[in-house]
Amino acid sequence: MLPTPDTSHVSFDTVYEPAEDSYLFLDTLSSASESQWLSERFKKSTDSSSNSTSNPVPLVVEVGTGSGVVLAFAAAQSQHIFGRQDILTLGIDVNRNACIATRETVSTAIKTEQKNPEVSATAVKVNTVHISSITGDLCAALRPGSVDVLLFNPPYVPTEELPRLPTESENDPQTFQSMSRSAKFESDSFFLSLTYAGGADGMETTNRLLEAIPGILSARGVAYVLLCKQNRPDEVKERIRAWGGWNAESVGSSGMQAGWEKLVIVRIWRRESP
Repeated sequence: MLPTPDTSHVSFDTVYEPAEDSYLFLDTLSSASESQWLSERFKKSTDSSSNSTSNPVPLVVEVGTGSGVVLAFAAAQSQHIFGRQDILTLGIDVNRNACIATRETVSTAIKTEQKNPEVSATAVKVNTVHISSITGDLCAALRPGSVDVLLFNPPYVPTEELPRLPTESENDPQTFQSMSRSAKFESDSFFLSLTYAGGADGMETTNRLLEAIPGILSARGVAYVLLCKQNRPDEVKERIRAWGGWNAESVGSSGMQAGWEKLVIVRIWRRESP
């Protein structure tokens, strides 16, 4: 079994704590069927005539990283998941604290795997580079056509209202330090609401992400989006297929029961040209 990245350094007062949905992501990415699919798509290929390698280094982006456990797992286990040990990772979250946590989670996971004696014995060195963890709204900071693998565990719980995005001031640690105890509690509650509250059908944030996928994925790009039963995943998949030229399928242990939730991870990618 592949190790789960360490998140003991993370304060979960404002950052989503890894739970069943996070672990479903880890299990799905590392499953035999999905790692084979991803490895065939992204592994290095060698031209025997020139002894050179092709298939550029993939950029793996997680939107809404929280603690960074999913992105860190993908980074540290890139050889197992992608068939190569030189991927680039980038994290995005609206919560500055989550970005700080993600940077440490990912860098620690990479360093830990590099020191793994089993890895050393097989001469497989992890060369993954974590570019950055940036504070931003969904895919707004991404260059069109730049993302090879997009990971998204959204706020999917149906709620009457969708929380607003935090202001720059609210993301400033100095602002937080100057707050009263009650104001700090309200601030913590607000940031935690961003991790679960999905608005109508739990889909308001997810719908914005889905709309961005055709623009930000590369030609070989693939997105993994987690949904719960209340999000109507079958309808979501049909809507994506109706874009024309796109596939959407449930993968991994989809339908997994997590408390009252039934979770599904959907893989989204372009159809092959005829």
